[in-house]
Amino acid sequence: MIFIDTHVAVWLYNGSTELFSAKARRALDTHGINISPICKLELEYLYEIGKITKGPKDILGVLTDSVDLAVDDIPIDELIEVAINEKWTRDPFDRFIVAHAKKRNAILISADRTIAKHYRKTLI
Repeated sequence: MIFIDTHVAVWLYNGSTELFSAKARRALDTHGINISPICKLELEYLYEIGKITKGPKDILGVLTDSVDLAVDDIPIDELIEVAINEKWTRDPFDRFIVAHAKKRNAILISADRTIAKHYRKTLI
């Protein structure tokens, strides 16, 4: 199982696959791709502040069709229990995204080197 973070979802949506390492590209090509529901909210925030031009419905809709993206659902209280221990960041989105990948014992593809430093199953 592979998870992607919000930044990677935007890269995939934009077709910017050259930004991924060869290892990350192979993982994306050979595993089902999942995203935490918190990424929907982060995409909306990015859209509202003008960092991206499309909202989560558009981006995730395209990715669902093009790369068979699935939103993985875990009860929020279970994610909070894991996220509470992610004290290396104050970013609630990063805490939830890493907690979700940890809960599933999954590889996480992320552009964030801080995440990679703290979650050993991260590919950049």
